[in-house]
Amino acid sequence: MFEILQYGFMQNAFLAAIMVSVACGIVGTYVVIKKIVFISGGISHAAFGGIGLGYLLGINPIITAIPFSILSALSIGFLSKKVEVSEDTAIGILWSVGMALGIIFVNLSPGYAPDLFSYLFGSILTVPTSDLIIMLVLDIIILVTVLLFRREFTAISFDEEFSKVVGIPSEIMYLLLLCLVALSVVVLIKAVGVILIIALLTIPAAISKNFTHNINRLMVYSTFTGIILTFIGLWLSYLLNLASGATIVLVLGFTFILVSLTKKLGENHLNL
Repeated sequence: MFEILQYGFMQNAFLAAIMVSVACGIVGTYVVIKKIVFISGGISHAAFGGIGLGYLLGINPIITAIPFSILSALSIGFLSKKVEVSEDTAIGILWSVGMALGIIFVNLSPGYAPDLFSYLFGSILTVPTSDLIIMLVLDIIILVTVLLFRREFTAISFDEEFSKVVGIPSEIMYLLLLCLVALSVVVLIKAVGVILIIALLTIPAAISKNFTHNINRLMVYSTFTGIILTFIGLWLSYLLNLASGATIVLVLGFTFILVSLTKKLGENHLNL
């Protein structure tokens, strides 16, 4: 397995896998606990508008996806909190408008976009060093923000109304949490693409939830689960010549089913 690390692109892929796992381990924990999986889906698909804008302006699509994702996250949060629009409706609007803008921007871009599918379906094997630097910076921002507001995020994740009563600015913290989801989406785009981001953001935390209810341990378990399973998926995709993003997600999904069934069988055995 380790002989594949002699290739430069594979070294970049493994570094990307580690940074992806840090983002999905930390932010994915809040996404699973607060049950905002579909908001994450809305933000990830709306981010395609930013990718299309990058093609139109002729700059790295990851850079334009950052402000676009944050703006989408804030819009979903604002619409659901301040305007009489249900959260589902806000997600649907931003999801479809973001994708539509992305398609229009790509259509208006001169020439052909050869690596467009890598942003839709992921291509962790083609992550350049410049994207690794962006991913590292975003990981640091996510880590520092969570360290500064860990208690506030934990409070609003379990009971938003109660946190407001005890003086926590819950609406601001909620919008900040959505911004972290947006930054995570950008980190994950190159690994699994816009289409499969929800899986990587939620499955490591969902697997780890079977082993602990402590939120700090959950983040650590989710991060290491993400690293190990992403490595296995990456190795299998190389070995079997399969699409890397899809293989990683299938490994995560299979492990989740296996762990859930094993836990259920264990509980039934104890009850006998």
